[in-house]
Amino acid sequence: MNAMMPDPYAPDEFDDLMSKNKAPVLTPFATLFNEAEELLLATRPDGFDVEEIGRLAFEKLPEDELYGALDQLFYTYWSARDMDRKTLARYEAQAGESRG
Repeated sequence: MNAMMPDPYAPDEFDDLMSKNKAPVLTPFATLFNEAEELLLATRPDGFDVEEIGRLAFEKLPEDELYGALDQLFYTYWSARDMDRKTLARYEAQAGESRG
């Protein structure tokens, strides 16, 4: 981007402050996810599937937020998978040390 057209994704002063204070980022999807979870907890105390929370939230998103929500879901899935791999590797390394 140039000076005439600043990068819309570049962090601004507010973003820098929030990241330094480790404040959670509330996206439209995250907000609707929280609302859907509260609704299901109140209306279905016997339980529900986690997918139901996500589907309720996703269905309520405005169309212009859908791609951002998918990006967020993909990143979250990747992060969890990466964490599982690291945890498994750490466990295997510790198991190998105890046999050694």
